[in-house]
Amino acid sequence: MTSDPTPDHSAASPAGDGPISTLTCPACGKANRIRPNPRGVPHCGACGAILPWVVDAGDATFEAEAAAGVAVLVDLWAPWCGPCRFVSPIVEQLAHEYAGRLKVVKVNVDENPGLAAAFQATSIPTLLVLQGGRVVDRIVGALPKQDLTVRLTPFLLRR
Repeated sequence: MTSDPTPDHSAASPAGDGPISTLTCPACGKANRIRPNPRGVPHCGACGAILPWVVDAGDATFEAEAAAGVAVLVDLWAPWCGPCRFVSPIVEQLAHEYAGRLKVVKVNVDENPGLAAAFQATSIPTLLVLQGGRVVDRIVGALPKQDLTVRLTPFLLRR
């Protein structure tokens, strides 16, 4: 069964508690609306499965989305970038494989140049691994899945 892990940030939180993402459960196919959570991980409201955590973020939502109790992989990309299009499905596969241990935050640098500048992303794709809000690893360029997995493994270990 295929699922669409693409988040939808078109809705704003009615309570003002941060952006709302829609994640599709790979186990049962139900859509789940979630907000950023600095402590837990998202679970499907229907079947209880841990959801792959892939969200879009921009200048206004990045801080809330990057705060997580698991490793955060920030994907700084642009739609016109060929290597970005190579890496994007790999990053989403990793979010599925490491659901509950990895959150992927995708940032379009064309729409959010302030974030690109703040992270000194002079080349894309640039992948940043955050833990506790701090950059603990930086990967510039398109790596194959096996190499990217090796780089991420130390940050995915259960604590």
